[in-house]
Amino acid sequence: MDLKLIGKTALVTGSTAGIGLAIAERLVGEGVDVVISGRNQHKLDEAAAKVAAKAALGGKVRAVLADPATAEGAAALITAVPDIDILVNNLGIYEAKPFADISDEDWHSFFEVNVVSGARLARHYFPRMLAKDWGRVIFIASESGLVIPGEMIHYGMTKTAQLAIARGLAEQTRGTGVTVNSVLPGPTRSEGIVEFIRSVVDNKDASEAERETEFFTKLRPLSLIRRLIEADEIAAQVALLASPLGAVTNGASVRVEGGIIPTIA
Repeated sequence: MDLKLIGKTALVTGSTAGIGLAIAERLVGEGVDVVISGRNQHKLDEAAAKVAAKAALGGKVRAVLADPATAEGAAALITAVPDIDILVNNLGIYEAKPFADISDEDWHSFFEVNVVSGARLARHYFPRMLAKDWGRVIFIASESGLVIPGEMIHYGMTKTAQLAIARGLAEQTRGTGVTVNSVLPGPTRSEGIVEFIRSVVDNKDASEAERETEFFTKLRPLSLIRRLIEADEIAAQVALLASPLGAVTNGASVRVEGGIIPTIA
């Protein structure tokens, strides 16, 4: 399918691994000029090589060393890339921690990284998209924004906040060619999720497959697919929302979480 994205420019944050890297790879394969960002030059260089290997239809990759979780990092990223067509706010952190152990510093840190980083970038790029009457802002949220996990309430809070920002921005796009949406992945395979699952299951010495089964049985029992999602499965949905073919989806929280969220949510 031709997503009609050739010649567009996208910025994908948190793009050196996992979902962000998969999104960058999918977009560059559709002919998009993709900007990836990260905090570690070595990881950034490795990711850029992986993205470049997927380039097609004239798409190119550019890597910018910057951390939008800080005001200085966001300013550096904006200076390096002042104008884009597609903003994918993917940067995020998560951890399992009992509620009573979540410190003030934890609350502030999670909010700064997961919420404020995307708000900073949208504050710059969103008005420019409105001015040229075309653009896409996509927040990579989580099913945890609607079904708050008891083992990481501070993370769930930030994902709910992302949904609120995205919907509020979408309300300002009426009659324009700009859309703002959230994507709600479920647990998605990565190095981080494998260690996270080990940290929350009872049988930590079981095989990876057995730990995954226990995780979905005990901690995500509402999942209909009962497996980890692959990052490129999320990327496929993001690419569609980023394209002109996704123009009628606006202000939505798009579920790509394997059925964890009940219909009534």
